[in-house]
Amino acid sequence: MNHLHPAGHTCCPETATSHPHDPIPTQPEDIPQTVFSSGETRQSSQSSANSLNYTPLTSPGSPLTPATEPEPQIDDYLEELKDEGTLGITPAPPRHRRSSSKPISVDPEQVRRLLGETASNARLIEKVCCGEGCCKLQALEEDPESKHHLPVIVPDNEAFRSLHLRLGPLSLESKLTKTLNLSPPVVSFAPLSNPTTPYESSVHKNPPKFVTPHPPYEVFPAKVHHARELTKPGAEKKTYHFDLDVTDYPEESGTVDFVVGGAIGVCAPNDDQVVDELFDLLGVLRHLRDKPVILKTTGGRWPTIWGEDTPRELLTTRRELLTWCSDLQSYPPTKPLLRLLAEYADAPNEKKILMYLSSAQGQAAFCDLRTGPHLTIAQLLHAFNSSKPPLSHLISLLSTLMPRFYSLSQDPLLSCRRDGTQCRRIIEMAVTVHETNNWRGGPRKGVGSGFMERVARKIMAATEQGKDPLTLDVRVPMFRGLMANPLARQFCMDGPMMLIGSGVGIAPFRGFVHRRLMSENVTNKVWVVQGIRDSLLDEIYSGDWGVQEDKIKTIVQSRGGTHQYVQDAVRHQADLVWFLLNTLDGRIFVCGSQKGMGEGVEQAIVDVVIDKGNLNGEEAAAFLEGKKNEGQYIAVSFIYLISAIENKSCGSFDG
Repeated sequence: MNHLHPAGHTCCPETATSHPHDPIPTQPEDIPQTVFSSGETRQSSQSSANSLNYTPLTSPGSPLTPATEPEPQIDDYLEELKDEGTLGITPAPPRHRRSSSKPISVDPEQVRRLLGETASNARLIEKVCCGEGCCKLQALEEDPESKHHLPVIVPDNEAFRSLHLRLGPLSLESKLTKTLNLSPPVVSFAPLSNPTTPYESSVHKNPPKFVTPHPPYEVFPAKVHHARELTKPGAEKKTYHFDLDVTDYPEESGTVDFVVGGAIGVCAPNDDQVVDELFDLLGVLRHLRDKPVILKTTGGRWPTIWGEDTPRELLTTRRELLTWCSDLQSYPPTKPLLRLLAEYADAPNEKKILMYLSSAQGQAAFCDLRTGPHLTIAQLLHAFNSSKPPLSHLISLLSTLMPRFYSLSQDPLLSCRRDGTQCRRIIEMAVTVHETNNWRGGPRKGVGSGFMERVARKIMAATEQGKDPLTLDVRVPMFRGLMANPLARQFCMDGPMMLIGSGVGIAPFRGFVHRRLMSENVTNKVWVVQGIRDSLLDEIYSGDWGVQEDKIKTIVQSRGGTHQYVQDAVRHQADLVWFLLNTLDGRIFVCGSQKGMGEGVEQAIVDVVIDKGNLNGEEAAAFLEGKKNEGQYIAVSFIYLISAIENKSCGSFDG
């Protein structure tokens, strides 16, 4: 029976690899070709030294590490969201936002009429709003007894102007309601009972031992064996490759191991300059910053990441806590934080503005602040420079600095480097550096990717000077993290599979191909679709797959070449997609951002099912859902990380 095409359906084109009206699954014989525009040539990037020089170390059948619940990579997730349209209240004057907005109203009464009073209606916009009830704001009312009613004088500094706050008729006499109560501190510092107690801090190299993201195992300082830049000069985003030595990684309970498709956790510190700037803004004396103290907490897991929820007394320093334990730039400000700044603001105008942001009348301005450009704690302290809250009270309200997770980009069971007669075990990964503009006009880099870029530059500078990078003893604090994620669990040594990735999301599939090469020729067994902006600038791992790439790989360029996306390539290879979905051991893997790429690929596959299977939209979606449950369609994205953390009360996601 023929079905009318549902709304939003994009028909698959009629091509040599796409016959949308043929419902019979057949194994494709044509090899996908790399997509380039006319006249373009491609140069393979230089591989890491001996990167394809494999020596088997363990059996491919090694068991998997139990899953470690992760925190989301906030910087990366917000970067992927910035081009997506969302629903919100647009501030005036126009300003850059982390998520572009479609204005619906600036009047809270109109918003209430739109949503109604039911909680279910409010949840419709919950994921694109700050979550603080902006639609229930109360307008400022002028005091009829006030004869002057002069607007509050705003702070005269660039940091404040960068906030683009809408204060309306706010004055020092404005009446504010429903202001947030000051949150009590849960952290305090006490001097050592014996000041001569020895304490050696390795704050500039490793986190303190109480930072245990993989309890009871400590963070492992993996030596950086090699690093190089994968992208070319001019690329919009830089991507770096790292070889990390895990030969001496401690054994864990059972026989767990690093596996193909797994992801390691990296405990990245805040930049030293960021930490010192915050100390200066808070007026913390220099001799106190590295002085050992007793940290006391009244409860919670901080600063251990995923330790027990219990009060603690720990020997540490203030610098260790700001460097390794508190996130200073990844999360938007919260009302408790603004209320704290208001409490300790000496200037009456700054105190009034901060109290306004903590009140019902300032709800819209608060929402703008949370959904606008990235803010850091230092930026807020620069904007309201009369506020100098105690460090212990401030870190009581900051989010925990969480590990960043990076997929392995090779088969860790096969790779090693010869060091004389010893084989050093190496794991490889790729990191893309995410940048946004800061209030000073320069770049603001993510905590994790910024740290890894600093590491890469040290190694690359030594290499350019003819030095052996190993003599630098540069290390990355890491732990064996997600070795039971969907990519690792569903990977198989046999059966046809399609690997779809965009940007750095293609990295784990390089390891898939390496592993499959152990047992068979991957031609007509493995198909790779790699989405990039421009093949001349940011095609990562070109020439480094261990196989003749034009036999297995399709390059899809969104900026150069054919100006297509990976979802377009899925529709153009409808025959292959339909064959894999209907083959008992066929699999389709997708890795990348959920917004845009992930949703686009899933819709493209639904379109293939509609056309090839002659189904309606609801039937096609149910068909694909069945394939997900059977492990034939596996998609991993930042949303996977967020879903994991939302089911575990080990912190807050204020993004």
